Amino acid sequence: MPEGPEIRRAADQVETALLNQPLRQVTFGLSRLKVYEKVLKGSRITAVETRGKAMLTRFDNALTLYTHNQLYGRWYTGPADLQPTTRRQLRVALISDRSAALLYSASTIELLDEQQLREHPFLSRLGPDILHPDSDRDRLLQRLNLPTFRNRQLGQLLTDQSFIAGLGNYLRCEILFDSGLHPSRRARDCSADQLKQLADALFRLPRQSYRTGGITNDPATAHHLLADGASFEQARFYLFRREGLPCYRCGHPIKKRIQSGQACYLCTHCQPSDEA
Repeated sequence: MPEGPEIRRAADQVETALLNQPLRQVTFGLSRLKVYEKVLKGSRITAVETRGKAMLTRFDNALTLYTHNQLYGRWYTGPADLQPTTRRQLRVALISDRSAALLYSASTIELLDEQQLREHPFLSRLGPDILHPDSDRDRLLQRLNLPTFRNRQLGQLLTDQSFIAGLGNYLRCEILFDSGLHPSRRARDCSADQLKQLADALFRLPRQSYRTGGITNDPATAHHLLADGASFEQARFYLFRREGLPCYRCGHPIKKRIQSGQACYLCTHCQPSDEA
């Protein structure tokens, strides 16, 4: 599933393609949304915001398009006659005289007014967006120490969108590795220095991933691997999806365990458990 950095990059693309341009065509692939096609035709997009893994496309008629890509959704942007080569199903088409933004295969799509946005059952429960300017290291450290969160295992906490919105499985694994913390560790079990390291990784790695298009590995290591012929997928991560391969820091093999229904990757040498 795309995580916060990927959704913010997609939002940037939609904003670049269509911001403040009158829409000459709006098409919805879901029958329940067809009624909004005429309502949105001629309107302009005033902003494209993200809240974690959700995208909010705001129009000048006070409506907002809420989309969540889930596992398979994908935005394409380009010229007005854009026709991507894909087997995905078209869900949303926003087209101006010069540009288009097309959303395929997403299943969570709604048109909301301001009150519906405030009361939305998913959006209203989200924690701070991990990429929002207000989400600085001090704020993240404060949240780690809140009674609501400090007693929970970090491997579960980091993908709880009420804690921080926008973290998913790859960021969880990479942040815990960068912090040297085992997924079973709780915030209450960490020293002050460990919590500061975790808050720093929470702040830094999602922003690095956003800037680089998905690299959370040490940038120098990633660039060296790419220069030596590694694929982007081979170079981009510290340990995510690298089960059995050597840790870049210590050489021990990367392990995989299942946590919260997802594969959690870790280096047991760099991230010792409390029992170790």
